[in-house]
Amino acid sequence: MCPTRAALQLLFDWEERISQAVHMRVWATYSFITFASFALSAEELTFVSWGGSIEKVFIEAIIKPFEEETGIKVKVEDFNGGLAQILSQVETGKVHWDVVDLETHDELLGCDEGLLEYVGDLDFTDGSDGTPAEDDFFEYANSDCSVGTFVWATAVAYNRSIFDADPPQSISDFFNLEKYPGKRGLRRTPVANLEMALMADGVAPNDLYDVLSTREGIDRAFRKLDQIKDGIVFWEAGAQPPQLLADREVVMTTAYNGRIFNAINSENQPFVVIWDGHVQDYGQFSIVTGSSNVENARKFLVYSARTESMAGVSNRIAYSPLRRSSWKLVDKHLKTGIDMHPHMPTAPENSENFVLHNAEWWAQHQDDLVERFSAWMSK
Repeated sequence: MCPTRAALQLLFDWEERISQAVHMRVWATYSFITFASFALSAEELTFVSWGGSIEKVFIEAIIKPFEEETGIKVKVEDFNGGLAQILSQVETGKVHWDVVDLETHDELLGCDEGLLEYVGDLDFTDGSDGTPAEDDFFEYANSDCSVGTFVWATAVAYNRSIFDADPPQSISDFFNLEKYPGKRGLRRTPVANLEMALMADGVAPNDLYDVLSTREGIDRAFRKLDQIKDGIVFWEAGAQPPQLLADREVVMTTAYNGRIFNAINSENQPFVVIWDGHVQDYGQFSIVTGSSNVENARKFLVYSARTESMAGVSNRIAYSPLRRSSWKLVDKHLKTGIDMHPHMPTAPENSENFVLHNAEWWAQHQDDLVERFSAWMSK
């Protein structure tokens, strides 16, 4: 069974304690004097994503062309993931977000808890090559409460300038303090960390969630994390890992692969992604229950899922599209001209040892593991 509302409230309380202040970016100045002032006009909507490089990509690849085509203005806000703020808005009846970019397990849990609108009846356009929409999307790209737009990954990255010879190459190297001493960066969540720990401990990706479904498997993952615990620098926002590497506060860190690509491609940072043992997930756009702009939000989701929209994202950041027709349009980075294919999580050379994030498993186990992970961090 999925976590109850009470369990979700515990998750909300935990997220509230660890989350940073949310940084808001809006494209128009407006006053929040009363709740009524939160209501946007019929030709506006608010889109919430992860800030930084991915937000800039969404603005260029999706938001600006969507505004030009529809006349609907899109305001942008940032968050660090999770359901805490959505839960608060829905339960208080003060919903001021419309479309939110969620991780798949949060989307599934939010859908089950009634926090997200049903969008399973959206009418998607066919692929630009004529492929019918129902045959064009990757399996599980869309759900009752979400539209998938890209594949992203949590992977290990390091600063090449730190390692003169024999650099780390595998997920097991991330846990090898004897050969590669120094601090590690780790996201402040059990998600992906447990999977990567088990792969580093020799568990095959196909067996991973079976192992993790046992008490012994969970204990095994935490024992692996214990090996680096004394030298962990925890991060929450996606912008932090590249900065930790640049400042040499850590020698290796887990990170969103798109953030590392952006640092390499746009900032000339000497970073390297270790694809071995990475965790893939789908980016999911969902509509918050109680949104006053549902019809505009539905139009935005359909537009975001177009062949050209997905390719527009993938030609600006190293996230793979979720439509087959979009792959045919992926080529070189639109500003720097770098070939995008070798930087994609789904490139064959990057997909030899990885696991696809199991959203159903995490929706079922997240509350217990968040509690255990929080206790583990505080020891």
